Amino acid sequence: MTTTTTTDPGAMPVSDTNVHYDLEPEIFGLFLDPLRKYSSGLYRSPDDSLEQAQLQKLAFVADRLGVRGGERVLDAGCGWGSVILHFAKEYGCRTTGISPAGAQHAYIAQRAAELGVADRVTSVVGHFEEVELKDGGYDAVTMLGSIVHMPDLVGVLRKARSLLRRGGRLYVSESCFRSDAVREEFDARTGTRFVRESIFGYGELRPLSELVRGAETAGFSVTSVDDLTADYHRTIEDWIANVHARADRIDAVRPGMAEKLVRYLEVANAGWGYTTKHYALVCTKAR
Repeated sequence: MTTTTTTDPGAMPVSDTNVHYDLEPEIFGLFLDPLRKYSSGLYRSPDDSLEQAQLQKLAFVADRLGVRGGERVLDAGCGWGSVILHFAKEYGCRTTGISPAGAQHAYIAQRAAELGVADRVTSVVGHFEEVELKDGGYDAVTMLGSIVHMPDLVGVLRKARSLLRRGGRLYVSESCFRSDAVREEFDARTGTRFVRESIFGYGELRPLSELVRGAETAGFSVTSVDDLTADYHRTIEDWIANVHARADRIDAVRPGMAEKLVRYLEVANAGWGYTTKHYALVCTKAR
């Protein structure tokens, strides 16, 4: 397991480090699934648990990327390492994860050692936009809920394309405003400002059309789009249930955090289908 730091996290302003992700790691362990995957699951039946849904989602991502075993995979915005740890363990991939949140990397190193995949997992403390990586060095790049935190959409997509070998694939899952008109109407509302200013340092929801246009401008061929809106709604319902069930333990780590988390998650879950959607976009570096 290799962890490197490309920039001094202590020098980063809070607005750049997404302070939400630097909360105590045990808080996330109390309301996420055992993999600590902090994005939408994929529910195959009404009886699926949150843990089953997240495992099914990772299998879905692998299928969309054409991952069969031994590939080189980069996860931009790796969170608690669910993608890089799972792909290293289940598919024998050599994986690299990038995140500016310093608290996440010690957890990833610990889990990589426990899973026996430390020799196949690398994590980098820094911003994807600034990290220097080898052009053409990867078979697949994943970005699960991380583009929302990156202001230069076309710039990061161009960088992702440059890192892929010819024929390599990019998987992006992202929450989007339902349309440009809805974006303009809701951008300055209280709930949107709360999420941006109180939860994330920078977060910019975009309509799907902007993501597709950005991918095409960056030179990608878009190969599939899946609507996972209902899955994300159910994922967040499961997270809220976990926060309520373990509120005392969450508040013991950070007083008042359970109420703040529930408010954030309820805001995120309120608009699905009306104002927001969640999509999985797959692109190929065709040439």
